Amino acid sequence: MKTIYLKIMLAFACIICVSTYANKLHAQVSVTYTLQGTLKSATSDNFDDVSVYLLKASDKALVKMEQANAKGEFKFENVGPGKYLIMSQSFRFSPYQSEPLEVNKDLHLGDILLQGQTQQLKAVTINAEKPLIQQSFDKTTVNVSNSIAAVGSNALEVLGKAPGVNVDPNENLAMRGKQGVMVMVDGKPLNLGGTDLSNYLKSLQATQIDKIDLITNPSAKFDAAGNAGIIDIRLKKSNLIGTNGNLTLTAGMGRYEKFTPNVSLNHKRPKANYFSSYAFNRNRGFNDLEIIRDFYTPEKNYFGSNVYDNYFKNRAHTHNVRLGADFNLTPHQILGFSANGIYTDILASSNSLANTFDAQHLKNGAFLTKGQTTPERRNSSINLNYRAKLDTLGRELAIDADYASFNMAEIQNYKTLYMDQNGNPVSNPYLLMGDLNGALDIKSVKADYSTPLKAWNAKLEMGWKSSWVKTDNEVNFFDKSGSTAVLDTGKSNHFIYKENINAIYVNGNKAWNKFQLQMGLRLENTRANGLQVIKNETFERDYYQLFPSAFLGYTFNDSHMIGLSASRRINRPSYRQLNPFKSFLDPLTYATGNPYLLPEISEVYEFSYTLQQKYLFKLGYTHTADNILSILGPDVEPRSVVQIPRNLANYHYYNASLSFPFKIGKWYSSNQDITTYYGKYQGDIGSNNLNLSRVSYQINSVNSIKLTATTSAEVSANYQSKGYYGPLDFNGVFVLNMGIQKQIMNRQASLRLNFNDVFFSNRTDAKTALNGYNEFFLQKRETQVMNLSFSYRFGKSNGNNTRRQGAAEEEKRRAN
Repeated sequence: MKTIYLKIMLAFACIICVSTYANKLHAQVSVTYTLQGTLKSATSDNFDDVSVYLLKASDKALVKMEQANAKGEFKFENVGPGKYLIMSQSFRFSPYQSEPLEVNKDLHLGDILLQGQTQQLKAVTINAEKPLIQQSFDKTTVNVSNSIAAVGSNALEVLGKAPGVNVDPNENLAMRGKQGVMVMVDGKPLNLGGTDLSNYLKSLQATQIDKIDLITNPSAKFDAAGNAGIIDIRLKKSNLIGTNGNLTLTAGMGRYEKFTPNVSLNHKRPKANYFSSYAFNRNRGFNDLEIIRDFYTPEKNYFGSNVYDNYFKNRAHTHNVRLGADFNLTPHQILGFSANGIYTDILASSNSLANTFDAQHLKNGAFLTKGQTTPERRNSSINLNYRAKLDTLGRELAIDADYASFNMAEIQNYKTLYMDQNGNPVSNPYLLMGDLNGALDIKSVKADYSTPLKAWNAKLEMGWKSSWVKTDNEVNFFDKSGSTAVLDTGKSNHFIYKENINAIYVNGNKAWNKFQLQMGLRLENTRANGLQVIKNETFERDYYQLFPSAFLGYTFNDSHMIGLSASRRINRPSYRQLNPFKSFLDPLTYATGNPYLLPEISEVYEFSYTLQQKYLFKLGYTHTADNILSILGPDVEPRSVVQIPRNLANYHYYNASLSFPFKIGKWYSSNQDITTYYGKYQGDIGSNNLNLSRVSYQINSVNSIKLTATTSAEVSANYQSKGYYGPLDFNGVFVLNMGIQKQIMNRQASLRLNFNDVFFSNRTDAKTALNGYNEFFLQKRETQVMNLSFSYRFGKSNGNNTRRQGAAEEEKRRAN
């Protein structure tokens, strides 16, 4: 292992040396263009407070930003061919916008005359006219900060409204009907799954989010995890010089009340940027779950049913704290850190009444389980990062080190009363107490290096990443039905899991004539071991995997572009899915993990066609081996049910999607996203052979209406048709959300009112049919909520931004 690793690192170093030599040898070969000009004014000869923006002419998307010097000179380098706009922003001059500029050679725009402001402005912002949803061939971007309907929501709820994303009854995420999504925050994987992931997303408020990128077919630069793609949540961070901030107060009412204050502060100086935020969330909610379970003999003869009426209530208090700083060590080096803490206390209660019926459909008894749980979650993380431009040729180096700790403690108390058909007690109550404790520690370090190969009009990226994970979960259940508490060894467990993943990658991009080629290869080594302490059972895994990726694009002209992409990806089981401890709902229903789960491996292929840089059509196919499904089915004890993750041999997924924005004048804009997919499940799960398939579709419509210069409205609708998730057959659902926004106080503040799930139709109606067992259920949650929000921007800034690699860094990379 060490020998192989040293050889790989030696090859990595050789590639850097060769690329450096090639750049020096051919540095004088120019394959991109320079766009420059000089600002002039009759009222001033100092222009060092003017920001100059380069925008795409087609949709005014931001490409680059530069700062004019005192003489008014500015220069954009490494600009790709195409049509662009030049815009300026300043407190002392009126905004300027150029006519569309065709860039196919180096351009000097000469003198640009700026007009002085006739009155002092209290705030100046550049409006790049970002739509709520932006589409490109490789990703979809949801601009959450522009959304009226997102007010009062958490990250999980926002994702449920995003095009092509849906959240199932167990709060698992899927993209375009496909599960196995990797979730990142600011480009860093969360390494959480299942309940742990949903709890984290619910603790993150929409007011803290700038945008969300939905990446369906990532390159080798990204972690190979995530069969369905990557969801990257980008948090807000200001880049304005001076001290400024934002205060948001949100109150909501559904069946229960909600309250979320949030404040963010930013202080930026020429050589340092300090940022912080705090959000508190007080949320109460419910889950109303009705279940009918029918049981059959091996000969398929009906022998009884359990009919459940479950009602769950929860109250959660969450504190979310974030702080950090970036220091400009030199004009080309930045050292930064960020820390985040999320602390949640929950009080949850459950009331589960089950009526039992015999083979003649006559009621023969009932049992009532009342529960109360008090989960406490303490999550914290810290990141150290270093960014450097190594030379004027464009070589860059980025290094990140991360540590995250997720701690959980929970006390569970359940009391079950058993009754006859007339409601009379038939035995002493059954009392069960659980003491659950868990710790998850994640350490990771990575380095990314990129260099342009200008002689070949190409770019080379390479990198390395190592991560170390340890989970330690101990669960003790006690039977307190008697005079003393007795440890229930059948329900108790202590599970320790360790995992180490080492990865290296190389990725290349080349553009020539009308073609664009990207090819990459990622090598990952995974070493893991698990220990069930009580049973003294262990398992180990050690394997290598190669993950190639490729993209080929062809641009016919400014209006037509096609692309082909292919990649191999992996979806490892979440730590909770591997953990064999049991989670109880009532004496006959529990969930457990599976330490012998295998990772999913997917091969992903996609074709895309872009029309007029706005309309996007995609065709795709994915084959997944060892598909992970969370299956609810009969257990060994009669009429008992267990939910456990299992591997299914094959899952075939075909999809077609169409995204098209349109406008009516300046007052109405809309984005429509339609996805049709065909999923086919094949394989054996227990005693069941699955061969299920169906054509399903999703429609997402987001509509913005400008009522006046300071008032706007938003209406969004989402429809998910019938579909399968393994043996779970779910019915279609339609959801409508509405909102209105009013800007006040000279646009320094805004009021937003929204109404989510107007018709209270966001509910899950589904059934499962397996050997010996059928289930029908209807689930309703607190999705119908009205929110009122007040947001106020405060502080002073002159609009300067000396950090050239700030919020527009991704756009700069795309322009190279």
